[in-house]
Amino acid sequence: MSNPASQWQSPEMAKRLARRYAAERRFRLMGVTAIGVSLAFLAFLLFTMLKNGMGGIDWAFLTGSDSTDAANAGIWSSFKGSLLTMGVTLVLSFPLGVLAAIWLEEFAPRSRWVEWIEVSINNLAAVPSIIFGLLGLAIFIQLFGMPRSSPLVGGMTLALMTMPVIVIAARNAIQAVPPSIRDAALAVGASPVQATFHHVLPLALPGILTGTIIGMARALGETAPLLIIGMRMFAANPPQGITDSSTVLPMQIFLWSGEIDRAFVQNTSAAIIALLVFLLAMNGLAIYLRARFETRW
Repeated sequence: MSNPASQWQSPEMAKRLARRYAAERRFRLMGVTAIGVSLAFLAFLLFTMLKNGMGGIDWAFLTGSDSTDAANAGIWSSFKGSLLTMGVTLVLSFPLGVLAAIWLEEFAPRSRWVEWIEVSINNLAAVPSIIFGLLGLAIFIQLFGMPRSSPLVGGMTLALMTMPVIVIAARNAIQAVPPSIRDAALAVGASPVQATFHHVLPLALPGILTGTIIGMARALGETAPLLIIGMRMFAANPPQGITDSSTVLPMQIFLWSGEIDRAFVQNTSAAIIALLVFLLAMNGLAIYLRARFETRW
């Protein structure tokens, strides 16, 4: 009978281990190279945007509206349109997405119908955003006759796109809550609804909020669905409500980037900086909420 220790110390095993270690080093080198290239492109982008746009950021630019004169153009109209659109998106997608996740995880019976719903939600999260723009155009504008180019229609369209992301994030957060929490609540006489909303949901809230903010940040940078529903417009005045014609900040960047006047290059870069700051603030809020409310088991 051969000795196992001698097998590990044999020349054949030493060669196999050497090949494994070499493969691990190559894989680690590929990963570090990929990260380095990505960071280099990101640094180049940030450097270019800061170089071209920092000189154009002032109070007049932040509070002004769009103009045919680059020196007088500002982002307030598009920024307010983004805020109104994101507000509609949040009001619609957050409660519906969280309630759908709670039903699927806690109350839905195991059946083919429920499995089909789960597969459909996972597939919707990967659908190209322009498809949701076509859906919003067909249903909200052509079928229901809602005002075109309005934050109301834009928010409803983006809510359709964001809701699957929120459902998936909320389901993962609910699944992360230990089953003992549910069992303990039920053991002391709580109903399934009370156990879910009084015990499970508060513990899952950090993950739900994080997924929601990340989904909202993705929706904030979208242009394709809003282009389809007509939010590509010259916004000389900021919208006063969710039914007024408006544009959004990514669309404003898109419009300025196509201007023949080279003076709009600075405005485009400055608007990109403002959008990046807004996105970083939203992601920072997600990190703060997770660190603030997260419970470690």
